[in-house]
Amino acid sequence: MGEPKRTEIILVRHGECAENREGVFRGRSDGPLTERGVRQAELLAEEVARFFSPSAIFSSPLQRARNTARAIGERLGIPVEERSGFTNMALGPWEGQSKDLIRETYPEEWALWIHNPERLALKGAETLDDVQRRAYANLDHLVRLHEGKAFVVVSHRAVLKPLLAACLAIPSPYFWRLHLDTASYSVLWHERTRGYTCALLNQTRHLPDLVSEWT
Repeated sequence: MGEPKRTEIILVRHGECAENREGVFRGRSDGPLTERGVRQAELLAEEVARFFSPSAIFSSPLQRARNTARAIGERLGIPVEERSGFTNMALGPWEGQSKDLIRETYPEEWALWIHNPERLALKGAETLDDVQRRAYANLDHLVRLHEGKAFVVVSHRAVLKPLLAACLAIPSPYFWRLHLDTASYSVLWHERTRGYTCALLNQTRHLPDLVSEWT
């Protein structure tokens, strides 16, 4: 028997946007990359081109992810396909609001966000379970279509964390046990016999001026 086909998935968190720096919940709000975010995307593109040979790039439709994906696509000469299944978590009344204001206005919900966000359920918003189901279904579909190849997925912290937890069977609460910086990348391998394996998590060596976000 030959070696099993290994599919390589490069999971990318988008570059910095203004809301990252200002401590604002993003959700589906659609702000652009900052100047630093644009540079991060360019450095990330060089990193991906140096170490990987992806045949496809998929992105959340929000422009901060789209523009990060486009930088990678332009460097590699690969078109970017948008997939709504990788769009950011819908946060309802929290979208566009500062974290300081949310902490004061929603003290009980804020405590859940800090300690067990998997239990957070806001009116008009998705839960992390909702996000996990749609993101995992999308990834599993792409793995079947691109078996034995490599591809890139550019998305958001609140999508990539539940997605990683689903792939690696990490039980809840998992959200704060995984850390993903802006413009970082992680690598999953998939084989039919073994399922998903985490080969690399939160790689940031290409970022000279990293600013971490912890809440």
